[in-house]
Amino acid sequence: MKKNQIDIVTMGCSKNLVDSELLMKQFEANGYHCVHDSERPDGEIAVINTCGFIESAKEESINTILEFVSAKNEGRLKRLYVMGCLSQRYKEELEKEIPEVDKFYGKFNYKQLLSDLGKAEIPSCNGRRSLTTPRHYAYVKIAEGCDRRCAYCAIPLITGKHVSRPKEDILQEIRELVADGVKEFQIIAQELTYYGVDIDGQRHIADLIGDIADVEGVKWVRLHYAYPNQFPLELLDVIREKPNVCKYLDIALQHISNHMLDAMHRHVSKEETIELIKKIRAAVPGIHLRTTLLVGFPGETDEDFEELVEFVKWAKFERMGAFAYSEEEGTYSAVHYEDNVLQEVKQYRLDRLMAVQQRISANVEAEKIGKVMTVIIDRKEGDYYIGRTEYCSPEVDPEVLIPTKGSRLRVGCFYRVKITDSEAFDLYGQVVK
Repeated sequence: MKKNQIDIVTMGCSKNLVDSELLMKQFEANGYHCVHDSERPDGEIAVINTCGFIESAKEESINTILEFVSAKNEGRLKRLYVMGCLSQRYKEELEKEIPEVDKFYGKFNYKQLLSDLGKAEIPSCNGRRSLTTPRHYAYVKIAEGCDRRCAYCAIPLITGKHVSRPKEDILQEIRELVADGVKEFQIIAQELTYYGVDIDGQRHIADLIGDIADVEGVKWVRLHYAYPNQFPLELLDVIREKPNVCKYLDIALQHISNHMLDAMHRHVSKEETIELIKKIRAAVPGIHLRTTLLVGFPGETDEDFEELVEFVKWAKFERMGAFAYSEEEGTYSAVHYEDNVLQEVKQYRLDRLMAVQQRISANVEAEKIGKVMTVIIDRKEGDYYIGRTEYCSPEVDPEVLIPTKGSRLRVGCFYRVKITDSEAFDLYGQVVK
């Protein structure tokens, strides 16, 4: 057990990761040594930043807490603290069920942990982070919360209403990160395209992304978690015209049948969705779209699902994830709908949809063979350097594998790479001299 070491474990999404990084900066300013997501935690204090999005994420968070409780009971850990989405939502229940945890914090009061440890918040570190990502890229959270009330989603119950960060705070953070060596920025929020509405009723995401792109030293900007309803089309002009804004957009669509979209409270129709995809592809030639789809929602018929499959075949999303519905207490669908799609049917639909997508992805990647693309190197692994094109977000999208033999590349640097081969979810290439 290492004195003055704090092990931080982050569960769930990149938005949670940003919170962990903010807390780590404060800890380190107070003299602690922080280790993030260690395979063998050995500090005297542990902080678990939990996820409470869906059932599987909640289970993983609870199992992780229980592992650390065992370490504490065995004398391998002095103090254990829990924060994040799960404890925001279930604080009282968790305190009763797992009393071995020294204290539970929510999603917004976690900095109170500093004073509980007898430390003070360091004002000069406010808004600053200790990056856990490779130092050439970072996630930047531009808002917290969500005003949408999709029937299946517990996020608004956890995070509250949408609150946009002031633009100047965001730009200052970008400038500081550039000064620290960051070149690539993943812009994140629960609902990216809603940015600014809470400030003056207007969507300011296009202006914000344009201003971020204009910061000297920003090489790539990538956008995550847009919403199709009332999509601000002026954002497409920024993506097309700013060379350092990646031709990439993550826009969760969830379904396509009007029956399901209405039941899910998505406030968008099949016709509007198809029209939006056509507009996006026309406005930004070559753009790569990432989406997320939901199968097995209450009342989803075979016809609804077949409609979804046909839509995926038509849209040919370059990137796609899917998940099966799980009932989340307190949500509209949990209160008003019966979870009436059998688990085996949900799994069949999920597997079939992803099989369709795998073929699409294989074709998308194969079309890149012979092309020369700009690649940023993330790491060296075995006999390969592992990198990404502008069309790929870290950890979720295809990577480019470049043999180490015959080339010496630097992590965090950009290279021109000729694509020589492809698999369903990866590319192979050689650096062009």
